[in-house]
Amino acid sequence: MRAKIKTLLVASSALGLVACGDASVTNWNSEAGAQIDEGNFGNPTMNNTLIQTGELEFTEVLNDRFQTEVPTLITFDFDSATLDQQARSVLRRQADWIKQFPEVRFRVYGHTDLVGTEAYNRQLGLRRAQAAVRYLTSQGISLSRLEAVASFGETRPLVDTSDPERRNRRTVTEVTGFVKGHPTLLDGKYAQVIYRNYVASATDAPRVTGGLGAIEGAGG
Repeated sequence: MRAKIKTLLVASSALGLVACGDASVTNWNSEAGAQIDEGNFGNPTMNNTLIQTGELEFTEVLNDRFQTEVPTLITFDFDSATLDQQARSVLRRQADWIKQFPEVRFRVYGHTDLVGTEAYNRQLGLRRAQAAVRYLTSQGISLSRLEAVASFGETRPLVDTSDPERRNRRTVTEVTGFVKGHPTLLDGKYAQVIYRNYVASATDAPRVTGGLGAIEGAGG
């Protein structure tokens, strides 16, 4: 009887090990958290650092502000990466906004509609992003602040249709982070950048000087 019980216990233990699989045995000799390693070493640490310093949170806040205050999207003619007059006008507004935040980095994403091959559209989306970046640099934005352009090609349409669709033929500009080593950010003072007060123009308001309401600098 004891021999039968012993046999059953050994068999049960063996089945338990099989059910757990080799990963369970391996984890006994691995560091804590090894079983949830997604294979991208360093990404969790980087993400935690961005959260703890506040950079990730303030990047999202600043990007929301950018999207609210400036059009972030331009569109293109079919099979074209040429900027039309409206696209250049939007990019000038983007450049004016970007100039107010020399501590901030941006990225331009290129997109296409679903007409054509995936490989061709990926290259077309990239050409569109490059065209937008070239125009931004022509407006005085340093190329070092415009992070590597990227192309989603036809993979992220705004309108899910296989027909030619202008709204899908676009680039989108986004805030992606802060310039590393910038003097105003050495103490991680991202909030001061985001909530900085600025004026729409450099025109000074008239100043009252002397008696009888004389206005300095006023014309005749």
